[in-house]
Amino acid sequence: MSLETASTEFLNVDNVRFAFRCLGPTSGKPLLLLQHFTGTMDSWDPAMVNALAQTRPVIVFDNLGVGASTGRTPDTVEQMAADAEAFIRGLGLARVDLLGFSLGGMLAQVLAAQQPDLIARIIIAGAAPRGGEEHLLAVVEDAFAQDAPDVRLPLFFTPSGASQLAGRAFVARAAARTRDRDPDGGGDVSEPQAKAIIGWCAQKRDGDATLRSIGQPALIVHGSDDTMFPSINAYNMFKAMRNAELILYPDSGHGALFQYPERFVAHCHTFLDN
Repeated sequence: MSLETASTEFLNVDNVRFAFRCLGPTSGKPLLLLQHFTGTMDSWDPAMVNALAQTRPVIVFDNLGVGASTGRTPDTVEQMAADAEAFIRGLGLARVDLLGFSLGGMLAQVLAAQQPDLIARIIIAGAAPRGGEEHLLAVVEDAFAQDAPDVRLPLFFTPSGASQLAGRAFVARAAARTRDRDPDGGGDVSEPQAKAIIGWCAQKRDGDATLRSIGQPALIVHGSDDTMFPSINAYNMFKAMRNAELILYPDSGHGALFQYPERFVAHCHTFLDN
């Protein structure tokens, strides 16, 4: 079973129906993936997800109001994290690892800080801490203004030839699933998620309090030239956390994990297996 072919399943929690897909072995500690701004299950890179699922259970899902899940998308990171926790506990899982990309990396921080019994290890890719530096709206506006074949090319990758070549390969991989794809969201998803990200980064007085409270092992991965959440965010997270490792990928933007999927998976395996 692969990300391109896995069946979409549904879980009812209270009045919400969560859409999710499971890959990999049926035993072992699951790795739950938390998605980026406006992203759905089909926004993940199959090369990355399928490789991660070679050795462990991997779960991708749509949070409230996103993709095939019902409910209303909240406008705070904290509520999104609470919704993700409800999904995890609704599956009956006692302990999981997290991989959070961008907005998902913010959720991972909250979950790790608030639910140490539930969260074992966290991987944070392309994210910012509470009170961190963000340029979300400016970067998104600039990306759409470039009229690229796919907005993710200027959004996730640097202008270099090598990065753009890797970006085009990623875009092709992400389109490989042709049946039962998640529907794309509109303003009902993008507007509250943008408000959540901007609000998270505006909480300057909270500083490193959330990061200092995270005791679990953490792997922080970032692109060297991320314009949406500059790489200083990754360094600041690394310095504030008690048990973190930091990796910066060269000539890479916000989607560094998609530019270097094999390298990223290798780093994830090493981190999760130790």
